[in-house]
Amino acid sequence: MNKLPVCIFKRYLLLLVGLTIMAFGVAFSIKASLGTSPISSVPYVVSLFTPLTVGTATITMHCVFIALQILILRRNYHPIQLMQLPVAFFFGYLTDFGVWAVQKIGYTAYWQQWLLCLAGILLVAAGVSLEVKAGVVVLAGEGVILAICKVLPKVKFGYMKVAFDVTLVVIACTMSFVFTGRLQGVREGTVAAALLVGLIAKQFGKVLEKWKLEGTIE
Repeated sequence: MNKLPVCIFKRYLLLLVGLTIMAFGVAFSIKASLGTSPISSVPYVVSLFTPLTVGTATITMHCVFIALQILILRRNYHPIQLMQLPVAFFFGYLTDFGVWAVQKIGYTAYWQQWLLCLAGILLVAAGVSLEVKAGVVVLAGEGVILAICKVLPKVKFGYMKVAFDVTLVVIACTMSFVFTGRLQGVREGTVAAALLVGLIAKQFGKVLEKWKLEGTIE
């Protein structure tokens, strides 16, 4: 009986560690100036033409995603998923802290930008792996995908994830052209992130499989 609270504590601690690593991954991607990951592209572009920071724009986007889940699932929406809200605030503010922490890192060559970009991709992938390993609550973006798959059971998660990411990138590109007059936030680094984060996260996941967390979270 005493093991369950300890298990829950470990899982949420693992989630917080994962979110912290992921937030710094986003910060490194932004610093590289080669384009952010698809999920961060919209908040980054929004931060360019509004008073919102990347972190606060991320929080706002996640709140929209939570509302979408409620609209999609209605009575089938589980209140426990509202834990996505504090997670969104934690992740958003951490992202702003990460952006501040890496602001003094400089580069003078294109290959150095790629080093920063790849560091960001690795950190995001590691953070995602820890989030999945924690198994307590998903980020709101993934929650929307799961909600759609739940009402459309024939649609596989992988395909919906790709469609979701493409939609976000298209929205980011459109807003960038409309509000800033040029393409920003979406570049070759965005493509690299879309292709590599999932693959690298799977490899991290295989390593984390050796670490057993007792108990389950319902």
